[in-house]
Amino acid sequence: MHDSTHKTALSLQEKLELLPKEPGCYLFKDERGKVIYVGKAKVLRSRVRSYFTGVSDGRTQFSLLVSKIRDVETIITDNEVEALILEANLIRRHRPRYNVDVRDDRSYPYLKVTRELYPKVYLTRDPRNDKALYFGPLSDVTRVKSTVNALRQACHIRTCNLMITRDSVKKGKHKVCLEYHMGNCLGPCEGLQNPEDYSESLRRLIDVVQGRGNALIQRLEERMKEYSRHRKFEEAAKVRDQLAAVNSLTQRQKVVSIEEQERDVFGIAREDKDGCIAVLRIRAGKLIGRSHSYLSRLHTTENDGDIWVKYLANYYLSETRIRPREVHLPGPLDDEQIELIESFLNKNQDRRIYLCLPQRGDKVRMLEMAQHNAELLLTEYRIAKERRDREPMSLKALQETLQLDHLPVVIECFDNSNLMGTNPVSSMVRFRNARPEKSQYRHYKVKTVRGIDDFASMSEVVGRRYRRLLREKQPLPDLVVIDGGLGQVNAARRILNEIGLRNLPCIGLAKRLEEIIQPGQPGPITLPKTSSALKLLMCLRDEAHRFAITFHRKLRAKSQVSSTLTNLPGIGEAKAKALLKHFGSLKRLKEATPEAIAEVPGFSKKGGQVLLDLLNSDSD
Repeated sequence: MHDSTHKTALSLQEKLELLPKEPGCYLFKDERGKVIYVGKAKVLRSRVRSYFTGVSDGRTQFSLLVSKIRDVETIITDNEVEALILEANLIRRHRPRYNVDVRDDRSYPYLKVTRELYPKVYLTRDPRNDKALYFGPLSDVTRVKSTVNALRQACHIRTCNLMITRDSVKKGKHKVCLEYHMGNCLGPCEGLQNPEDYSESLRRLIDVVQGRGNALIQRLEERMKEYSRHRKFEEAAKVRDQLAAVNSLTQRQKVVSIEEQERDVFGIAREDKDGCIAVLRIRAGKLIGRSHSYLSRLHTTENDGDIWVKYLANYYLSETRIRPREVHLPGPLDDEQIELIESFLNKNQDRRIYLCLPQRGDKVRMLEMAQHNAELLLTEYRIAKERRDREPMSLKALQETLQLDHLPVVIECFDNSNLMGTNPVSSMVRFRNARPEKSQYRHYKVKTVRGIDDFASMSEVVGRRYRRLLREKQPLPDLVVIDGGLGQVNAARRILNEIGLRNLPCIGLAKRLEEIIQPGQPGPITLPKTSSALKLLMCLRDEAHRFAITFHRKLRAKSQVSSTLTNLPGIGEAKAKALLKHFGSLKRLKEATPEAIAEVPGFSKKGGQVLLDLLNSDSD
């Protein structure tokens, strides 16, 4: 395993082409690699690319900012709220020159539920590691305030600051206030509501905050629709805003925690001998940034646990790198690997460093976020290598796996499709340089086979395809792929041999275990899921299947329409075909006028009217 920071780098334009469509944050950097601007987006690809359209967004420094951009880094999050909070953390950390409004993350409040006999519910900007429950941070403060007030009233949660205990209630130390007389509170301070009933009301409120308040959301939606039906649009808009606020309360986020904890969260992506590890750095409970490393010369049989043992030893070897209190890794790791990593992490440390393998909750979702970022970075890395070598890496991997004499630049893949033996069809898709060449896709109606016979159908269409290429002296593909097992592949191999193409490589991909079938070989080839060769073959197979199914459905629909027409008196196969060719569909035919039908050979205006009457009576 070789760790690289990496020499192969994509240009800014190439990175713009690869931007993800997920929400997250983007960091623009200048020629020295310094962060000059941090932003967030619901769709990273659209937002970042908008800077380079040549159209200003109205900011006075926009043109100057764009002129300074030399690189962009993205951090993917799960939703827009996470992106908003992460943006604030990154701005505070980097202090970018062109972020005029450097916001403090304390501007985002939490919803706090106290631990008392009759708990209070309120917003706070000062979350503490106490026994209270906290939800947040919450981004839209104005809407959240109104929603919390509405929820408190609906659930009869008190708003006073009284210290209510069983003893104070028993001694009559408190008196009900205006909220009680308005019906917003049930008077727990005077013992008019027992703790059990109050807890049940509080549970309903917490259910809403945790995204389980479907009944409340449904009531709000019905109320909004009711207002709209009665054209009370102002009231409907208010309920719509309440719905949006409830959803903002329930939207989970993981990039900030009230736990004042230091964590490094690792994710890994692998493909062939390459890999990428992304590290999300959490300090004082906040996600403050991401770093990554590229790996090369990985062994395909090496499991992730072995990689983590070697990588972490190298990663934390630097004396300047401060080890966090917790290191989070995706599993699985065996006991020996866990012991090795924990021993290394705690060597010469004054405090205990914990290795965590989260199984559920937000910690698992943080691992998934790290994994997603690693996958994006690995894609960039491999595209950069392909640009440098001018050969898709998946093709080189496939050539090595199949031991082909030359690179399979052009690959053609076949698939059959039929339903209960009706409208049997096949498809052929072509990939050039590991990318679809859709202008060369072909459909085939199976002509010589009756009933369901995949082997005979495959033999027919493969023979038709390559006899034609030979007859027209067109170039042959470098590899033929069959969607199917040994029977289908042998059928294709036999017909290729018959027409003189013994040296044209032909393989199959069996769907059940994703095994590669090679005629004449003792057994199938099984590749790891990280193999780019396997991913390419699966992509070919899925595209051929999609193309065949689409064609089959189209033919079946035409056949059903044709049979509908031929069941009408006076309409035979020839007239049905002429009508379908002219109008394209039964729907358009029904909408036609008698004059339009008269334009079809064999029909008059009177005949057109009779046909429309028959069609309409049939549909009734």
